Amino acid sequence: MSMGLSVFLLDPSATHALVGSCDDQLLEVIRDKFADDLARDDDWFRDQIDQGAPTAYEALRTVVHGGPFPTGGSPGASQYGYAYKRLCSLTGSHLDNSSFCPYRSGWLEAVDEGLRTIGVTAVSVAGLGGWDGLPKGVPWSEFPGCGEWTHEECATAFEQFEAGDRADRGAGLAPEVFAAVSDCARWVAAAARRPGYGVIGFQS
Repeated sequence: MSMGLSVFLLDPSATHALVGSCDDQLLEVIRDKFADDLARDDDWFRDQIDQGAPTAYEALRTVVHGGPFPTGGSPGASQYGYAYKRLCSLTGSHLDNSSFCPYRSGWLEAVDEGLRTIGVTAVSVAGLGGWDGLPKGVPWSEFPGCGEWTHEECATAFEQFEAGDRADRGAGLAPEVFAAVSDCARWVAAAARRPGYGVIGFQS
């Protein structure tokens, strides 16, 4: 099974605050400007919607209003995770994920091992595809996985990258792992240079 990791540069605290913000103006902008995207998502999840899952816009509205969310094993729980991902995509900047889309099981862990090999321990790409990164209240579902790197973690990781010997930075790493590790270096550098900014990722 192949998966993909979508990665965004943004202020995690400000993004979390959108959940329960009741920002109807934001919802109106999304509905007006991204109607085609919402319709495509509804087509993709049509089977779940026919079984009672919310539409993409309904899930987005619920997230922005902070509920009410379903309890138990609702077939539409993933819709709320994808709604949060949409908020991240609209308020943050997409980061290059070419090394992470698509990938197969074990790839994130292989990149983490590459990071550790060059002395970078402050961040984990496997954590970006984790299962506990959604803001409080947003229902958990197997997909999308979600995780984040705080500004402080990115700043520390940037220092760890910079502390390494540039000439030997890729020594011992497979070319594809080195390319992915280099992507991570660019992500943390971008976040470290902007106060309060971090990285939020989604695996699906």
